[in-house]
Amino acid sequence: MLTLITAHLAKYNGLSEDTAKRALGIVLNAAERQESPFALAMFKTIPGARALSARTGSDIGAPTGTIARMIEQTPGGKRIVAQSMITELHALGLDHKAIGQLLPAISSYMEERHGLTGFGHLGDLIGSDLDAEAAAAQAA
Repeated sequence: MLTLITAHLAKYNGLSEDTAKRALGIVLNAAERQESPFALAMFKTIPGARALSARTGSDIGAPTGTIARMIEQTPGGKRIVAQSMITELHALGLDHKAIGQLLPAISSYMEERHGLTGFGHLGDLIGSDLDAEAAAAQAA
């Protein structure tokens, strides 16, 4: 299943499959660090998504400790997580337009293939809204 979403992202965004997979890992890791319902729904639905997030986090040196994760969930920490995600995606070669297309591509895949709705922009990833929480509960 991870290969299917990676292929979708590659095709939708004009990326190589390796780049699409790495970009997905970066997004999932940022979402996981925020305890986002987006990440939880993806982890429950896509086998290998949690491992991809962890592997990518290790590769980019993302904090893993309990205290660091708590700090990342404060308003200032959320801003830093979003900023580091965008920085990592830029380093991967994605420009602002490609980054702007990435989240809706993930969202459309999850909606079409798995019936999960309520995700698709940065606020759903870093923040938390009722639609995203409902979608995560639906994935449970």
